[in-house]
Amino acid sequence: MKSPLLQTSGAVAADAPDQEVAAHYGEPSQEQRALADGRAFVDRSNRGVVKVSGPDRLSWLHSLLSQHLDGLGPFEPTEALLLGPNGHIEHHLFVIDDGEAVWAHVEPGSAAPLAEFLDRMRFMLRVEVEDVSDAYAVITGPGEPAEPAALAWPDVAGTVTRIVPRGEFPEGLRPAGMWAYEAFRIAEHRARSGVDTDHRTIPHEAGYVETAVHLSKGCYRGQETVARVHNLGRPPRRLVFLHLDGSVDRLPAHGDPVEIPGGRTVGFVGSAARHHELGPVALALVKRNVPVDAELLAGGVAAAQEVVVSPETGANAQIDLRRRPAKHG
Repeated sequence: MKSPLLQTSGAVAADAPDQEVAAHYGEPSQEQRALADGRAFVDRSNRGVVKVSGPDRLSWLHSLLSQHLDGLGPFEPTEALLLGPNGHIEHHLFVIDDGEAVWAHVEPGSAAPLAEFLDRMRFMLRVEVEDVSDAYAVITGPGEPAEPAALAWPDVAGTVTRIVPRGEFPEGLRPAGMWAYEAFRIAEHRARSGVDTDHRTIPHEAGYVETAVHLSKGCYRGQETVARVHNLGRPPRRLVFLHLDGSVDRLPAHGDPVEIPGGRTVGFVGSAARHHELGPVALALVKRNVPVDAELLAGGVAAAQEVVVSPETGANAQIDLRRRPAKHG
């Protein structure tokens, strides 16, 4: 469903998967600054919204998703993953419960398949699943991170993301496009499911273990892979942040190869943007054994990497953490 703000003077539609909202409204750099200063909002109404109601909703979702949701407090925002049987990421959900229903916003185009899957898993439990994307939308703008009785999550650059009735936009604020939001997201090293990940990505590779996975909860689909990587070994790939060569007048495209000197491909570019202070930046998924100080080429653009997910993520990192207090105690 295309946003009505695409009819705004100067609006330019974003590339997929955000083609239904604006990339910018004619002033990309100014829009970034306005968003950071609390003077702008971002229309993210292309995202899907799923609602799960019924008395068994939290315990049921707890059994399916990667996050500890049983006993989640009202209006306590969190994140969760729906994994495949082999631990690959299928959906990344931003979750909140309002005391009567669980609300989640998800990537564009994924609300319907997520709701369909959840509906098939209801069995005899007292839950109802609805794709309510036609009635509700996602908006990011200024606000307090812990707003009372609001469907709200803290987000990039000090903003807050809310679920609101579709077509409801903040008053007194200028619109900022997805380029502004994405620049801050990339700079904060936040992977975006389906953009910075692929069909083989597991939670440890993209840094989701810190935000969307509870490592001590009971069994859920894909949990065996999460536990095995966490306890026994390291993931095959890792997310990196890239500082791109600012003298080049283009950004690498999604899916472009990441190469090391000599031309060997070691990964792919997820998302890239021009940050108003940092310059051109990107996120990429590369092989774990790529040296952390290696210079890279991202879609042919020279790039210096910054570690997001450590090559030692997994068993060795956990051993170090356990040993450190004893060593210095």
